[in-house]
Amino acid sequence: MSISPTSELSEQAVLDEQSATCSNGRMHRPLEIIPIPGLPEVRPGDDLAGLIIDACQSSAGLVDGDVLVVSQKVISKAEDQLVNVDPNDPQSHKPLVLQESVRVVRRRGDLIISETKHGFVCASAGIDRSNVDSDIAALLPEDSDRSARRIRDAVKGRCDVNVAIIVADTFGRPWRRGLTDVAIGCAGILPILDLRGTDDAVGRELQVTEVCIVDELAGAAELVRGKATGIAVALIRGVDPAWFGEGSVVDDVVRDPSEDLFR
Repeated sequence: MSISPTSELSEQAVLDEQSATCSNGRMHRPLEIIPIPGLPEVRPGDDLAGLIIDACQSSAGLVDGDVLVVSQKVISKAEDQLVNVDPNDPQSHKPLVLQESVRVVRRRGDLIISETKHGFVCASAGIDRSNVDSDIAALLPEDSDRSARRIRDAVKGRCDVNVAIIVADTFGRPWRRGLTDVAIGCAGILPILDLRGTDDAVGRELQVTEVCIVDELAGAAELVRGKATGIAVALIRGVDPAWFGEGSVVDDVVRDPSEDLFR
């Protein structure tokens, strides 16, 4: 895997990469993860898809099979998922947390871990005050899968290019320190790679292995987007074509309560 500011792939290189797949569907080919600079400050009502297309065309371009990982924050801004809060009170968004939650999972001091209406279990119902004006709190998009489909369809309609879209947000993890980006919406890519029934490296059949591809790609993209760079989009090039398809984070990734050992 390489992380680079620019990328030019020849047709032969694309063909070479498309043949570099393990027998169980996992890749052993190079991936390029490219930050896309040049996206202006996004405001409610902006044509976000158009802004992303312009930024990509000024940078790495767009080709069939690219995956665009887009920050949740710019989608929330474009869709006006913004609420006014008291800029002098760092806790003034807390009533919104309960409003946006269907269940409080744990509470410790000012920290609230809750379940959102989407089924995400995260801190503060995903409400965030970073990278917005001091008197604003950003809510999660109403439907990040739908937001991803809109961007994918706009790229296809305007550029005649087939890409996949992942909407990424930063989540903590139970039992582990540190944050990572995960997918909260997707379009044009299978959220889960089901390896059950395939063989491992020594020929043993895998029984339970399902890989959340969209989370892996979201986390990889964050390596070049960062938290304070102003880069809201990353392009991943070289993804296995077999991974492209239809799916939904809410439907395919969020675990049903009946399968959850901790609820």
